[in-house]
Amino acid sequence: MASTRDGLVPITRAYLAKYYDKYPLSPLPDEVLQLIEELKYLSEDLAKVSPLSPEEQELSSDANGDPLYKIDENLWKNREQMEEIIFLLDKSRHSKSIQKTTEEDGDITSVLDEIEAKFKDMLNKLKQFQIKNADNVFNIVMTYLPQDFRGSLIRQQRERSERNKQAQVEALINSGGSIRNKYALLWNQQMERRRQLAQLGSATGVYKTLVKYLVGVPQVLLDFIKQINDDHGPMEEQRLRYGPSLYTLTRMVLLIRLFILLSLARSEGQKIEKEQVAILQRAADTYLSEFEKFLLFIREVFINSPFFISAEDAGAAEGRKSDEFKETTIPAGKTHEVVLTVEAVNSYIAWDFNLIQSTLSLDIGFHVEYVSPSGEKTLILPYRRYDSDQGNFCTVLAGSYKLVWDNSYSSFFKKNLRYKVDAIPPVVEGSQQTVGEAEAEA
Repeated sequence: MASTRDGLVPITRAYLAKYYDKYPLSPLPDEVLQLIEELKYLSEDLAKVSPLSPEEQELSSDANGDPLYKIDENLWKNREQMEEIIFLLDKSRHSKSIQKTTEEDGDITSVLDEIEAKFKDMLNKLKQFQIKNADNVFNIVMTYLPQDFRGSLIRQQRERSERNKQAQVEALINSGGSIRNKYALLWNQQMERRRQLAQLGSATGVYKTLVKYLVGVPQVLLDFIKQINDDHGPMEEQRLRYGPSLYTLTRMVLLIRLFILLSLARSEGQKIEKEQVAILQRAADTYLSEFEKFLLFIREVFINSPFFISAEDAGAAEGRKSDEFKETTIPAGKTHEVVLTVEAVNSYIAWDFNLIQSTLSLDIGFHVEYVSPSGEKTLILPYRRYDSDQGNFCTVLAGSYKLVWDNSYSSFFKKNLRYKVDAIPPVVEGSQQTVGEAEAEA
């Protein structure tokens, strides 16, 4: 397939299909379907003891209904069910349902404790997988972005966004929100990450202000970012090949939770039999084993996917060479100043500079100060000597900001300075566009 002038290959479903041919997924063992049928039968039997509660009815419908379609949506669903199972198997709950009056009751409790521990371990592995995968995708995208204050601002925006998301989850939990409420919020946040990634490719929403600064970013990459998660986009090939096995595991974990929920809720009317617990144990062990295999497999697929192209191989490093840098010569004993005007608080003053190595003295003084309308100066960034620096800060006052490069301490050597500075308007999380603005951009 021919590459573009940016050095990147357009990534299509057909392109990914050839790649996925190298990664066939082994089918699930027959035991998985057998255990699903056994869990379904046992749950139906328990449902005869007393009518299903609304929670049980909803869970039963989920377990026996159409599966979720997208890979990441199923992974989040599995994570939610793991946490729900751990909640049900907490000793404070099942100890009330199972009286340790016999040796058999003690054995059952031990098995449930063992299952709980295994689910906790897998839950942690899934969390780490999701965190690393999200970081990997973001870092790969950032590989192609300018390595100056523009890329730094996008990283800072993401960090703020993630802190805000975590604060939302903590507030929900502290207010008594359920696990289901928590995962509804987590999935909405995941969708927001997708929207923001798409915004980066189309210069809208939170990145509307910043993307105009991303000179040199390969258009092929931006196009891919915009359409990576579309229903019929490149990732559709992955869903078709690997989705069915994951859907089956999602159904299995739903049935495991349903069986535990029904068993504990009906333990007084119908004692949990040792044989039933043995089936549960087999089902939990098989599910966790197969889920971990899938997780390891899909991680390898993600890491080696062809859209994870190094900037060096793709030639993106050349794309970063922007003409936006200015050059000036600062004579010995002199300074060079740039004044930026900020119209709104929470704007960013950003800079990136280095000395062109044509002199023996390879550093220069630099500081930033705020100049009030009355002319009063306030030091913002203290004076230091640098050979190069890249940085930014968020303003708390509107007005003028003076960036000063100081060569006054030099008696003989001029300094050849290459620099780029900008005052960037506030970046606000969430789209602030009106319908008219959106239509105009479209």
